Amino acid sequence: MSNDTKIDQALLERTVELANTNVDAGGKPFACLIVKDGAVVVEAANQVSQTGDVTAHAEITALRAAALQGITDLTGYEMYVTAYPCPMCLGALYYATPDRVVFAATREQEGEHYDDGNRYMSLSTFYAEYSKPTDEQNLPLVQGETDDPTEPFRRWSALND
Repeated sequence: MSNDTKIDQALLERTVELANTNVDAGGKPFACLIVKDGAVVVEAANQVSQTGDVTAHAEITALRAAALQGITDLTGYEMYVTAYPCPMCLGALYYATPDRVVFAATREQEGEHYDDGNRYMSLSTFYAEYSKPTDEQNLPLVQGETDDPTEPFRRWSALND
């Protein structure tokens, strides 16, 4: 499956429909489909408002539902989402490795009507936060001292090499 593969307009419209249903139910305007060979395997909507879990974005909720079905590698799958993924979801999608992610709204289109920022970021600044040096990021990040901070990683490597 390549980026040249035709976009299934009905699937993209379904994400918008799910997002609208979620808004009507008091949720946020995001939805996600995981699709294999044109068939929807998972439908999910953002559940942050409903659950209070700030990580319950539509993409994350969909990936969790897929994992419950035993699907942990999305090679051979596509994902359809309401808007270009936020940095958290984008990172999760890189780990999940779908063949392609199709989004309905660009970041700019979303930003015209919606901003889910907080005291550390806004939609327009969030992506740039990641590329800043640690001491310049808005979220206070400091490395604490411990006797051997790399021990768990060395242990993992020793057990998995």
